[in-house]
Amino acid sequence: MPQLMRSLPAPLSVEIRRGAVAALGELLADRRIATEGRVAIAVGPGQGDAIAEQVRPSLTECDVFHVPGGTVDAAVSLSSRLRSGWYEAVVGIGGGRTIDATKYAATLAGIPMVSVATNLSHDGICSPVASLEHDKGKGSFGVAMPLAMIVDLDYVHAAPERLVRAGIGDVISNLSAVDDWLLAAEDCGEPVDRLALTLARTAAEALLYQPESIESDHFLTVLAEGLVLSGMAMSFAGSSRPSSGGDHEILHAVDQLFPGTANHGELAGLGAAFCYFLRDRFLGAGGERLKEIVTCLERHRLPWLPGEVGLSEEQFAEAVVYAPQTRPGRYTVLERLALDHDAVLTAVRDYVRSYGD
Repeated sequence: MPQLMRSLPAPLSVEIRRGAVAALGELLADRRIATEGRVAIAVGPGQGDAIAEQVRPSLTECDVFHVPGGTVDAAVSLSSRLRSGWYEAVVGIGGGRTIDATKYAATLAGIPMVSVATNLSHDGICSPVASLEHDKGKGSFGVAMPLAMIVDLDYVHAAPERLVRAGIGDVISNLSAVDDWLLAAEDCGEPVDRLALTLARTAAEALLYQPESIESDHFLTVLAEGLVLSGMAMSFAGSSRPSSGGDHEILHAVDQLFPGTANHGELAGLGAAFCYFLRDRFLGAGGERLKEIVTCLERHRLPWLPGEVGLSEEQFAEAVVYAPQTRPGRYTVLERLALDHDAVLTAVRDYVRSYGD
């Protein structure tokens, strides 16, 4: 009998360890990435320049471009430079904004991209989605998944702690996204890719019960692997569904209504906790998971209350009510409940009273 299989996109190489950047030259010599060695390097502010100088001697021919920020304009400008230089690949070096801009630029230019992450703030380091700012706020754009990725733990340890901790919130929010996907299947008959779901949930479960924190290489490796698995889950699903539910609807609403409030991962963790509070209160499920998530966020000094990111109860309620508009057509616990402003505000106040200090 013939065997039926599906081909799934995955990175050619994933390196997560101290000193991993030293292997970049060897990785780029892989003829599946660059046959003639013409490579562009895109760097963001911070550690990007230092890494570029470290790897330049090992590359046959490369040019370095600076990415001013995580905007559509910056990505389009970079893509124009990539096309004019006949590059075979581009290496994006930096944090989430630089990686996302480089992914989008590489996709527009039609060349492969290698991701070199200097922090672990969110799952964009290995996902088929780029979150970029534009004239009307911030949007998510489908892009080609990085062909390979490197996480050098030496550079991650040197990154701001807040950015590294933020990645924890993004991975943990997979649990909320997965349960929202299953809810959509139950209520609306939405198809569920069980492999994508398994990867997303496994990434979160592995991190949820880790006793160590970001000071530990072991913990950072688990976090980085969780971010990679989240990105692969989205690639397998063909959408952000396994890693983005009501939790991300809330964070995108906060970004639009109250820009600059907090970073992506911090808001994802807060959104996941509140979504589980709604599940527990109105659907009678998720109470134990809520306690686990709040405990995890507290252990890693991440926010789980609106006031911890500078939002009043009224502002957070406004964001929750607005949240479904950020992902039209996506069904989550927020769409299931369809609470009006007064009901949401009451729930927010009860949540703060129940889980505040």
